[in-house]
Amino acid sequence: MRARASLEPAYLLNRRPYSDSSLLLEAFTREHGRIGLVARGARGPRSKLRGLLQPFVPLLLSWHAGGELATLSGAESAGPPLAVEGERVFYGWYLNELLLRLLQRQDAHPALFDAYVLALQQLPGEAGHAQDALRIFEKTLLAEIGYGLLLPDDLDAVRRYHYDPDMGPRPAADTDASAYAGASLIALRDERLDTSEARGDARRLLRAALAVHLGARPLQTAQLLREMRGAPPRSPPA
Repeated sequence: MRARASLEPAYLLNRRPYSDSSLLLEAFTREHGRIGLVARGARGPRSKLRGLLQPFVPLLLSWHAGGELATLSGAESAGPPLAVEGERVFYGWYLNELLLRLLQRQDAHPALFDAYVLALQQLPGEAGHAQDALRIFEKTLLAEIGYGLLLPDDLDAVRRYHYDPDMGPRPAADTDASAYAGASLIALRDERLDTSEARGDARRLLRAALAVHLGARPLQTAQLLREMRGAPPRSPPA
């Protein structure tokens, strides 16, 4: 990590209390990737940072390094908080949890940062568009960590396919309900999920692809959302 950084675009992924009046922060920055920060005194009653250091708020952060955790030296708002409310808050926490689980610290991903900002901006929109935002972000995340989906140009929209992580789509029987529609794979490749079948197939494929890298430990956001909906904790949001 650079010894000092000044006014770097960032979003908070997580925050938790530390000592009597400080915070431990996990931030996602455009030029430095995921970083851990100590915000000393940020929970104090007179701290100007107390209300600012929140998820879904565009920030400009400054820090100086001191080992694995840097020390926050300044924070400014870079714009109004994004209008993520109600159940969509869980969608935003889901994006944050994916980044916390799958990104190494101090590994910059500028394109992924831009995709994250775009996804957050789309979450307050129509339900279908919010779900599309999650799928496109998941696809981008996999590509950024080196496990991008293999979706070639010669897919046939009227055929059905199984998906092999090493070889990509493999032809399947037309009657195989477990296979993916070729039109759905094309829609995901082109990032135009404009039908319910395309959205369902994309969610199923990306869930399977992410599970390989997430391991056996379930996503906490998925559990909380399903509990709120009164269903057993099982699958990711939307």
